[in-house]
Amino acid sequence: MTIRRPSAEASPDTWMAFARMLAVVTVGYNVIEGLVSMGFGAADESMALFGFGADSFIEVGSALLVLWRLRAKEGCAATGLRRERQATRGIGILFLLLAAGIAVGSIAQLATHRHPETTLPGVIISLVSLGGMAWLWRAKRAAADALDSRTLQGDAACSLACIQLSAVLFAGSLLFVHWPALWWVDALAALVLCGFIAKEGIQGIRAAARPDFDGGCGCH
Repeated sequence: MTIRRPSAEASPDTWMAFARMLAVVTVGYNVIEGLVSMGFGAADESMALFGFGADSFIEVGSALLVLWRLRAKEGCAATGLRRERQATRGIGILFLLLAAGIAVGSIAQLATHRHPETTLPGVIISLVSLGGMAWLWRAKRAAADALDSRTLQGDAACSLACIQLSAVLFAGSLLFVHWPALWWVDALAALVLCGFIAKEGIQGIRAAARPDFDGGCGCH
């Protein structure tokens, strides 16, 4: 089945259906990616790959919040705004949990001088994730712009974080293969990344708490 992005002139209903489809695809893809990554990570004693798989379920949580938000009945502005606020806050909390998990794993790696494992499954999974999540991120950004939704914007940012984590996993594995002395690079990069992820979460939570919150992402 081909998922086509609606045209810029498409109706809000068309974009809503597209956003729902993206959320369903996100849930399905990340559940599979998470289970496969955690399975290979446990079998190969790869904490980097196991942690990457666990992070996939943060993306699942974000997509489920999007589906819940989009269930608000058309024409019920109060319900829609309330769900937009709650979903925005929920995604912000997921960002903070993701940042905390990355920080703990990275600090543990630096403290134990544990190099990133370079299993073939890790390289393959990170490459597949880079391609698939890049498409999802662009599509979600387009939907957020078309619907002017803070929730969809946050979900798109969650996909971007997944892309960045995939890049860190892939680059860390390759660096260790060629330059073992740089075992610490991916942990340091992940720590820097978790700072940006935490900032995104805090901004979402603060936006949802504002009395003048209107659900928009400032795209228009």
